[in-house]
Amino acid sequence: MTQVQSTDKAAQPAAQSSAPQTQARWRVADIVALYDLPFNDLLFRAQDVHREHFDANTVQLSTLLSIKTGGCPEDCAYCPQSSHHDTGLKADKLMAVDEVLKAAEIAKANGATRFCMGAAWRNPKDQHLEPIADMIRGVKAMGLETCVTLGMLEAHQATRLRDAGLDYYNHNLDTSPEFYGQIISTRTYQDRLDTLEHVRDAGINVCCGGIVGMGETRRERAGLITQLANMEPYPESVPINNLVQVEGTPLTGTAPLDPFEFVRTIAVARITMPKAMVRLSAGREQMDEALQALCFLAGANSIFYGDQLLTTSNPQAEADRKLLERLGMRAEASQQMQAAETCDVKCGHAQVQ
Repeated sequence: MTQVQSTDKAAQPAAQSSAPQTQARWRVADIVALYDLPFNDLLFRAQDVHREHFDANTVQLSTLLSIKTGGCPEDCAYCPQSSHHDTGLKADKLMAVDEVLKAAEIAKANGATRFCMGAAWRNPKDQHLEPIADMIRGVKAMGLETCVTLGMLEAHQATRLRDAGLDYYNHNLDTSPEFYGQIISTRTYQDRLDTLEHVRDAGINVCCGGIVGMGETRRERAGLITQLANMEPYPESVPINNLVQVEGTPLTGTAPLDPFEFVRTIAVARITMPKAMVRLSAGREQMDEALQALCFLAGANSIFYGDQLLTTSNPQAEADRKLLERLGMRAEASQQMQAAETCDVKCGHAQVQ
């Protein structure tokens, strides 16, 4: 394969010489070549891909609620919820179903169309899934898309979540296989891939991304994108997180990632996973409005929206609404809401507001 040699060309995935594939394979070198493009050329390429598959002026609004905070036995170096780190975070029990549904109602009233629920577990016990299934059913009844992140899953657990109506399961790879050992020792990369396989086999949409700014090199960032883009199929939802440093975690004091490098990561994710929802996730509060606008230009079309993102703060909903208005962007309706509107029109039930 010919790599990029000039500013008017960009890397393409390597072709396969065997039988036809469902999607082309990307090499790490291909992804690095995209990263190495001049900034303007990379964003032009990403915006072109974005417009081919999405309305460039819409963004999906998601809210993330921590339904069980702290006390996680994993040692993820970035995470304040790990029991290995002294961050002053108090461990809580699983929230009651009615409390979660009340939070979902508020999120919907604020414009969110996807409601994500996160629990700080290595892996849930089977008895945990009953109240979580009630949460999923209750949130779906509001017309919101549902997503949960509960740690590692066994196959039968993924099936139970699917039967409850779960739309998305989030389980991030975090980083490249080469850098992974410097961040986590209590869970292997293969453990993560196994959970994603269980989710996919159960027929649940996959939400999977990673974290940048943890001290990794550009090639290691490219390694993460390569892993994601080469999944068959690649994730429907790809959250890109910029490290939020929390005092007491091992990554406190890590040199911050160059802002333009973060935008490049968004653009590369968009190019390599054209139909995915590329989600601007943790770290957004540390970004000024101009940087967020560049991320939208690079192909981000989903944000976590509201007052809190698990245990780190997130821009206020009102500030988000004002930013989108200034950019001439609008919130995207959820699939459930779109289906309901279509039914109303076809069945003659549309109401005048």
